[in-house]
Amino acid sequence: MIVNATLTDPTKISSGSLAEGLDLPGSDIDIMYIFNSIDVVDNVSNIKHPTHRLTCVMETDINHPGFTRLRVEATGEEFGVSVDVDCQCSPGTCTGEWLYLSPSKFSTQYMNLWSVPLSLHGPCLSNQEQTIDMAFCVRSKYLPRNASSWAIWHRWQWPSNFVIDRILNYGCLLVPIGPKTLSDNNSNLWRISFSVAEKILVHSFNFTQLLCYGLLKLMLKRIINTHDEVKDLLCSYFLKTAIFWVSEGMNINTFQLSEIYYCFCLCVDKIISWVKKCYCPNYFIPEHNMFRGKINQSNNKILLCVLESIMFGGIDGLLNSSFAPGNENPRLVGKNNESSFIMLDFLLYKMSGTCNLGDTFPGPEFPLRMYNGLAITESLLKSESSSFIIAICKYYFATISKHIAQQLPSPNTKGEAYNIRNLYQRYLKNVIKTDAVSGWLLYASFYYVTGQFDVTLRLTDYVLSKCSPNMIYQSNKLSERCFQRYSHNVHSSMTLNERMTLATIAHVRYVPRSSLIPEELTLEVENHFISISPIIMTHCLRFLCFHHRGDISNRQHALRNLYSAVNTKGITTEGEMNASLTILGVCNEISGYKDEAYECYDEGFFYSNCKCPDAEKRKMKLFDI
Repeated sequence: MIVNATLTDPTKISSGSLAEGLDLPGSDIDIMYIFNSIDVVDNVSNIKHPTHRLTCVMETDINHPGFTRLRVEATGEEFGVSVDVDCQCSPGTCTGEWLYLSPSKFSTQYMNLWSVPLSLHGPCLSNQEQTIDMAFCVRSKYLPRNASSWAIWHRWQWPSNFVIDRILNYGCLLVPIGPKTLSDNNSNLWRISFSVAEKILVHSFNFTQLLCYGLLKLMLKRIINTHDEVKDLLCSYFLKTAIFWVSEGMNINTFQLSEIYYCFCLCVDKIISWVKKCYCPNYFIPEHNMFRGKINQSNNKILLCVLESIMFGGIDGLLNSSFAPGNENPRLVGKNNESSFIMLDFLLYKMSGTCNLGDTFPGPEFPLRMYNGLAITESLLKSESSSFIIAICKYYFATISKHIAQQLPSPNTKGEAYNIRNLYQRYLKNVIKTDAVSGWLLYASFYYVTGQFDVTLRLTDYVLSKCSPNMIYQSNKLSERCFQRYSHNVHSSMTLNERMTLATIAHVRYVPRSSLIPEELTLEVENHFISISPIIMTHCLRFLCFHHRGDISNRQHALRNLYSAVNTKGITTEGEMNASLTILGVCNEISGYKDEAYECYDEGFFYSNCKCPDAEKRKMKLFDI
């Protein structure tokens, strides 16, 4: 809610296991980006005229029930999305041409918005480390026609009418990927995704249903996928579908903790029956066989043997295989409260890097959207009762304050400097509450911009003292070693804010056209955000301070420290490495080392296949190429 209040397009939705409430070892971060500039309806009669946006009608495919074409009915005033022309002809008759929204061109168009290389990972696009899966999609406020009967078919108590109504009111998502058995004739097919509906269903689970779901996922990871012959034949989605079908077909009161193994067996029996028939019915569109192209009569026999051996082994065999000594993980064994609060903290750190505020290329309304985010955060602080959620809201309040402070007029504005600097102090006093260093670096930047170099140097000394090996980075790559370091530095009697400022560090993020970034780096925030390692930014500020003071000896020392920091490669993402190389190039250029600067810009431009346009501009300008 907070992040989306700061965005225009797309809307972010979390999906996958984490969003459903299961943080199991190896869980990816799954995010769906919904582009709101396209309207999708199930029937032409649902189009509201006049249309001002690109509007499409779903054409479900008989041969591929889980997929649809998006036929363009109206381009509206903001038409700018790529479409394919597809001629609808039958033997001997041509009914004319229709325009269809092209899934491949749609994906390519929005992939180009990202400054880091993305690779195909199943139906998603993934970052280089494959820790974050992203799906670009559009939303239909209507379910497809072949799913319309889902809401009215006979079931016991689950799901409730309230849950069904929520799903009907939301509709579905459409992901730009076709079936595995794709042919040229199906090139315009989009996959119908019920990701949001499924998240609503899982959130309606009782405790035993959720534990059963977790046990099924562990069975897949710890038992089934250890057999090379059947690895990857089943996926978590099939298991979730099984528990949906089992839950609606029985008295929900059967899902009691004392009956968890019985419920687990019912789900495995359901999967076995599907594998025998090589048919897994989608929960919303039963005629969509999700095993198609994956499980067939030539590979189902060994999978059946593995599944039946799990049933034969009983509960002891299941537990021994899933929780064997070699498989132990702190998140799966009995832990005290001291570890429980750390797991929650790590969930926040894991997600915070994927929930950046503001659009990739923000426009003039950016400050207003930051204030919208601040208003929603304050509203949630008043209405939420969970101490953890309240702590997260405080975290975002401080994060938004970082963005707002950088959108204020220059602190050197003539005639208004005193009043404006008071405004800076109002917001900057909040920015130091997200971690140990990034807020202090913004403070240091403020004093640098206002020419108070001595204060800047004192603050950078403090930041360097906090960047010790005992600290952990707030990121989605938190190892077991990070868990141990963190547990040694914090305890449960501290507030989340106290733990963050004591034991974590984060990159400093400058917003587009930031009023706090050094003038020497304004090109880097001309059109977009820049995220910089705190150690890199600290040495950069120290270099610039010594340069303005004419202290050549300390300037050279700071440049050597900056060079050493960049070459340790201790940067978390490709984009941040590009920024660091560019900053090193700027400092070399200021020092008069043009050849070294050129090398930095050149390496920064091509680093890890992640092109940095700012580095290219500086490289061209350096020798007036």
